[in-house]
Amino acid sequence: MKWYLKVLKNYAVFNGRARRKEYWMFILINTLLSYLLIFIDMSAQTVYLNTIYSLAVLVPSIAVTARRMHDVGKSGWFMLIPIYNFILAVTAGDEGDNEYGSDPKIDSE
Repeated sequence: MKWYLKVLKNYAVFNGRARRKEYWMFILINTLLSYLLIFIDMSAQTVYLNTIYSLAVLVPSIAVTARRMHDVGKSGWFMLIPIYNFILAVTAGDEGDNEYGSDPKIDSE
């Protein structure tokens, strides 16, 4: 949960780098919350909860994806290339500093 909250605290930070763990934990919790809200919406016969939640986390989702691309040494725009962005998301980040900032693994230890 701390990784999810870390992404939300860096709401619109598009510079820097994000570890694989930060990115994938955010994706996991975000997906689980979305399914929970879809279930609640279906039970209540509304569409508001999941729609509002999805709009609220849109910018943080884009920001963490851009930071994840930076961690592997690529521009954030690579998130727009469908299969290649997944390959980059599962690839280990650059060790040490790169042009986008310091190594987040070293910073978090």
